[in-house]
Amino acid sequence: MSRFPSAEHLLSWACICPRNDESAGKRRSNRMRKGGAWLKTTLVQCAWAAVKTVAASILTAIYHMLKDGTMYKDLGRDHFDRRSTDRQKKRLIKRLTDLGYAVTIKPLAA
Repeated sequence: MSRFPSAEHLLSWACICPRNDESAGKRRSNRMRKGGAWLKTTLVQCAWAAVKTVAASILTAIYHMLKDGTMYKDLGRDHFDRRSTDRQKKRLIKRLTDLGYAVTIKPLAA
């Protein structure tokens, strides 16, 4: 990334930043510039997917807060990583048990 002095330069190169088209004090257009269609399309699709996922999480949290009458409690930034690790551990134990193995798990010493 040494080619770009800052993130703003990268955004400008990718044509993701809005235009600043102003003449005689009037703003004419603030639409994104044309260019890098494949990159822009990919980034926009990723952003929409993330927005939909975040929106679903927000709505789920609101549902539980209203249903249970509780206040919002942030579970931490690594909540989903911990959650997926626990799920994976349970899934793998079940898989080994289904294959006929007795499984005992103990954490490795750090």
